Amino acid sequence: MPTSLFISAMRTGVPLVAGWLLTLAVKAGVTIDSGNITAAVTVVLALAYYLAFRVLELVGTRLRGSFLQSVAGMALGWARPPSYPQVDALPPVTGTYTTRS
Repeated sequence: MPTSLFISAMRTGVPLVAGWLLTLAVKAGVTIDSGNITAAVTVVLALAYYLAFRVLELVGTRLRGSFLQSVAGMALGWARPPSYPQVDALPPVTGTYTTRS
């Protein structure tokens, strides 16, 4: 699984799960009723939908098929896949430092 797919899935799934857990915490008396089941199913289906179209988008990118990539991207709300900037590491710190007292 490409790193960008994992990152984008986590960036979608974690807030959904966190919102669901906060909803349960507000109720303070967690009981298994149809509302809790509906919330859990909603989170799972939303994440499955996102992952399915994100994978199709990646397949379209690798096959150089802009049509598949565009259709999958539009199903996610934006025609282009996310791109995350490359972060370069800072050079190591050298030298002697003194502290004032």
